[in-house]
Amino acid sequence: MPYYAHIRQDENGETIYQTVAEHLTGTAALCREFAADFGAEADGDLMGLAHDLGKCTDAFQKRLLEGGPVVDHTTAGMLTCIRMKRPSAAACVAGHHGGLLDVGNLRTDRADEATLSGRFKKGVEGHYLERCGESGVTLPTLPPETPERDPLKASFRTRMLYSCLVDADFLDTERFMDGERGRGGYDDLPTLLRRLKEYIAPWQNPKTALNKLRCKILNSCLDTGSKPKGIYTLTVPTGGGKTVASLAFALRHAVAHGMRRVIYVVPYTSIIEQNAEVFREILGDGNVLEHHSGVQFELSDGASPEEVRRALAAENWDMPVIVTTAVQFFESLYANRSSKCRKLHNIANSVIIFDEAQMLPLCHLRPCVAAMASLAEQFRSTLVLCTATQPSLGDLLHTYAPSYPITELCPQTAEEYDSFRRVTFRQEGILEDDALAERLSEHRQVLCIVNSRKAAQSIFARLPQEASFHLSTLMVPAQRQTLLDEIRRRLKAGEPCRVVSTSLIEAGVDVDFPAVYRELAGLDSVLQAAGRCNREGKRAPEESIVTVFERAELPPMLFRTAIGATREALMNICDIGARETMQNYFDALRSLSGETLDKSGVIKAFEKGINGCELPFRTVAENFHLIDQNTRTVYAPFGGGAALIERLKAGECSKKLYRKLGRYAVSVYEPHFQKLYAAGALLTAREVPVLDEDSAILNDMSLYSEMTGLTLEPETGKAEFI
Repeated sequence: MPYYAHIRQDENGETIYQTVAEHLTGTAALCREFAADFGAEADGDLMGLAHDLGKCTDAFQKRLLEGGPVVDHTTAGMLTCIRMKRPSAAACVAGHHGGLLDVGNLRTDRADEATLSGRFKKGVEGHYLERCGESGVTLPTLPPETPERDPLKASFRTRMLYSCLVDADFLDTERFMDGERGRGGYDDLPTLLRRLKEYIAPWQNPKTALNKLRCKILNSCLDTGSKPKGIYTLTVPTGGGKTVASLAFALRHAVAHGMRRVIYVVPYTSIIEQNAEVFREILGDGNVLEHHSGVQFELSDGASPEEVRRALAAENWDMPVIVTTAVQFFESLYANRSSKCRKLHNIANSVIIFDEAQMLPLCHLRPCVAAMASLAEQFRSTLVLCTATQPSLGDLLHTYAPSYPITELCPQTAEEYDSFRRVTFRQEGILEDDALAERLSEHRQVLCIVNSRKAAQSIFARLPQEASFHLSTLMVPAQRQTLLDEIRRRLKAGEPCRVVSTSLIEAGVDVDFPAVYRELAGLDSVLQAAGRCNREGKRAPEESIVTVFERAELPPMLFRTAIGATREALMNICDIGARETMQNYFDALRSLSGETLDKSGVIKAFEKGINGCELPFRTVAENFHLIDQNTRTVYAPFGGGAALIERLKAGECSKKLYRKLGRYAVSVYEPHFQKLYAAGALLTAREVPVLDEDSAILNDMSLYSEMTGLTLEPETGKAEFI
């Protein structure tokens, strides 16, 4: 008798069947193709043919055809791979629906434990192999898997194989259930390289000294694109055009080596949109995928073909150019669920640009660098660490990829680097808030950046109300955008404009002030702040002053290590903008951070196990978060957010609605959330059931100011929140 994997109804109501043999062979063909990018074709073939062997059982057929109880159909394929001594394939097959399991301990784990070792001890219905053979499926004969002595490398390889399997399984199932859904159809990389060259052609006859240097950097990146695969740095000062220059290298390099795609990793969602927009302008909208937590793809019945393509591409990253965040990228590389891991195989054999690499969280630096090294060493990718202030990652990269030298794409002389200087730094000691506000009031146009939201509100309250603006993450994004538009208009028109902001304005916000005040922070933040002063280079550096000051209050704990490193870096050097100062800073930062480069214990977990559990995929995935999840979301009925919140209160719940609501959301720390709740200012899931437990609706708009956003001090008491 035939054994079926899937069934569906056609447009006439007729039942259409996909046999197990059809599904296994179709999945195997795709899985083998995907795994070929890193030389694992044999495992790809085996996983595809074995993953649904458990469907050749009476219990599963009853489930599929008659609506019987849920059936475990993965253990059979897992046991088959184990008997063939292919443990990596076995782990992938076992988890292709529920996620990669902790391998566990074969000696001590029981059959009912949620580990691979526990699953191994489970019994399954017999005869599935015989029945599969009767259907025309023949499993390959493979030699035993060569054990990987490095558990960390083994974990990356297993996770990459898992990605191949789950994507192949999804795609073959999708093809049967839905037919061709509009995947693919993108321009190839040689076409994109040609478009880039056409775009930059008008730049090739520069008139000014600065533009000549920018062209030199750009052309150097194009010329070096044919270099061998490996690990590169691109150290370009702010204003040097590193975004387009890095894209030029990536496209040239990918074409030269037959690579799959370009992946651009940025530190914050606040700058991803502008980078993606630049790439779309150059390469065409249909070739660039912007993918991060703030973008949700929900298809309606009337979705256009382009919307369908983009939504499908977000599932497995099969577009030629991907722009994503460090959070999305690195958490996927340590994930265990199919939804996050599905795209991983499309990272292999790609050019990966890490923009502002110095922004990687220091407390997770070791697992991030280990993952980067693995992509180069095991999966044939090329890495580019792209920054204005190159961090000292060389030793860590050498630890995890010792055979890969790190090469600078655009070596510059000190004189060339200094040509991009557009400001003069001035160091001051402590400035009381009153004295600082008085200083700011003397400027017609000035930006002041401080380390906490409380400090921003305190200083802003001391400024003249007219022509003064406040920016912080206590304001909903829609409000911040409106204010930024007005600030840019005033700056361009030469009108008075005084702004007090938290560090949110430092990364990727295109503003140009004649003077900037920056509270002492990490040196990388100070230099980012300096990038908001004389940004267009229209004034002489000596006329564009960046004042670095300290406040009387102690800085938030979050900043203290970075501030200490800045002080140490400047101990014997007065020039804040010098390249050696930045190198000293990162060295000091690493030294002061001690053993905190792997806060979640990821490396140790794979190298030594956890309480006897080997390769703890699930446990690591649960514990590894690039940004600590210690905040909660408050939706404010500000402006257009009021109507959206009413829809939420009425019970509407969709990704599309929540995406829109993100424009009216404020992230607050837990103590702040609890004080707002105690003040009776929040509606939670108790009152609005569609809310999750980590979010609420602001129900008292008296606590939200059009000038400063959400209050830090509800009537129940006062507290300090950064």
